Amino acid sequence: MAIRVVVADDHTVVRDGLRLILEAEGDICGVGEGADGRKAVRQARSARPHVVVMDVSMPGLNGIEATRQISELRPCPSVVILSVHSNAEYVFQALKAGARGYLLKESAGKEVVSAVRAVHAGRRYLSERIAGVVADDYLCRGSRSPAGEALERLSSREREVLQLVAEGKSSAEIAETIHLSRKTVDTYRSRLMQKLGIANVPGLVRFAMAQGLIPLEPPPPPAHP
Repeated sequence: MAIRVVVADDHTVVRDGLRLILEAEGDICGVGEGADGRKAVRQARSARPHVVVMDVSMPGLNGIEATRQISELRPCPSVVILSVHSNAEYVFQALKAGARGYLLKESAGKEVVSAVRAVHAGRRYLSERIAGVVADDYLCRGSRSPAGEALERLSSREREVLQLVAEGKSSAEIAETIHLSRKTVDTYRSRLMQKLGIANVPGLVRFAMAQGLIPLEPPPPPAHP
């Protein structure tokens, strides 16, 4: 039976390149795509893939939050994070959210095929560079960063609101997106500032950037088969 895969990335050319790489293999087939985290979660529910290949920095709902939601599905697809970010904090967040694999876009190529096969077989897959980053960080610190721990203390809904606030969405726009009242969104916004010890929206934006909830750098070059 072919390994059923959903690809989630906010750049069409990257999704197309990844699908070409994966579908060139006889044992892998693409069954869906998502341009943001919410679409990735919907595809994971409807297409019932074995594996989701997930970008981190996507609008509306980032890949780590989408991974958390996908990890709650039954049956639960395995998630492979494919990112430009090699910082240990991103890796810890992804693994804590339930990802089974993590590799960098710069070295994707055929490695994404190996990652898909490994997680489908029940194994974890960290690219060599990522495994080194994680080991080095553990030996140097042995613990999470204070900012990473603060982010982890937020609820899933609070992290979702944080990303949307950091993307510049108004309370009315956020309320419409996640189907809450504007008053409830304002309450979440105030609670975020209190929990994180941040006094204003620019501070929330800087925190969200530092934690990878919104992009800190330009998008990666297109993936090529």
